[in-house]
Amino acid sequence: MMHTIINPKTLSDPRGYSNGMLCSPGRILFVAGQVGWDSSSRITSETFAGQFEQALRNVLEVVREAGGKPEHIGRMTLYVTDVAAYTRDAKRVGEHYRALVGKHYPAMTLVQVAALLEEGAMVEIEATAVIP
Repeated sequence: MMHTIINPKTLSDPRGYSNGMLCSPGRILFVAGQVGWDSSSRITSETFAGQFEQALRNVLEVVREAGGKPEHIGRMTLYVTDVAAYTRDAKRVGEHYRALVGKHYPAMTLVQVAALLEEGAMVEIEATAVIP
């Protein structure tokens, strides 16, 4: 499996993500949006960072079930209900991310939305992985 980071010099330097990730060869896994809940559908934290950690754990669980590893993720999209909450918890979010994924930074997008389907959810993460 080969991952090639694509960061054109004509773009600003990314921080904590890559502008592009070329993955080959492999099978493509699309991971549905995961929120910060447990196997009983209970939100596990009232903090943004806590919900982020659980949502990311859930994404990684799907990737592992398909035979992949965190480094096989090529793209992540984060949907948040409050960008200010993300910004306030950015340090803890980064710590959780690095503890679970390491220094692998796929192409990422963060989008603020009015609400998420699951009551109390502050963040939802979807991902695309290419698994060898």
